[in-house]
Amino acid sequence: MPDLIDIPASFAGVGDVTDKRVVITGASRGLGRVLAHAFSQGGARVALVARTETDLKAVAEELPGSSLVLSGDVTDGEFNEAVADATVAEWGGLDVWICNAGISPVLAGPLKTDPSVWREILEVNLTGAFLGARAAARVMREGGRLIFTGSVLGERPREGLTAYSASKAGLVGMAKGLALDLASSGITVNVVAPGWFDSPLAERWKNSPELGAGVLGHTPQRRWGESTDLAGAYQFLASDASTFITGTVLTVDGGYLLA
Repeated sequence: MPDLIDIPASFAGVGDVTDKRVVITGASRGLGRVLAHAFSQGGARVALVARTETDLKAVAEELPGSSLVLSGDVTDGEFNEAVADATVAEWGGLDVWICNAGISPVLAGPLKTDPSVWREILEVNLTGAFLGARAAARVMREGGRLIFTGSVLGERPREGLTAYSASKAGLVGMAKGLALDLASSGITVNVVAPGWFDSPLAERWKNSPELGAGVLGHTPQRRWGESTDLAGAYQFLASDASTFITGTVLTVDGGYLLA
């Protein structure tokens, strides 16, 4: 029997985000709020980003650890740069940027999707993520982490969700390209792709017995995901245990893409 390999005492703890300096966009509600709590409880310092300052302040008051409130529009390049600079000024650096801000899809076919709606979805979900990644990369040192919130709908679209699916598929391509571009800087870039979760995005399906049965019929675990099912995936990719993982998609879907 071969000798067992000794794991060094310094081996990185999986999901350990203690003292990490983390930016979370879309942090005022939904998954962003859950991530803010998870990272703060894990010992990270969290910069909360969204459009509405009052909502962000309410989240900040809930958190046990240090936080910053930075309100603005993620589609504004100058705002993203200001977020990066404010985080560095407050905490001396930036370790993790989670591009989570996004808007829900419009349920309409191509003939009923106004071009302005198409542009808005791509601008927020895709361009906003690129501008955040660009700002983060400017100030991150080696070991930085960029994490994007994708979706299984980027790989398996559903009727009426073309614009949303296109934005999330584009996000994967962008993440892979950025992973190549930033590898020499020691920055990893990955995507967390949620499946069907109990969220406002899925209300139409949950409220329809027929549509809901279709979703659960493709989900081997036969349940809707909870936001808390996602936090560990982000913490893993943010931790030092994931230093050799970049340009990948971590799917959290209860097996949806398998069925």
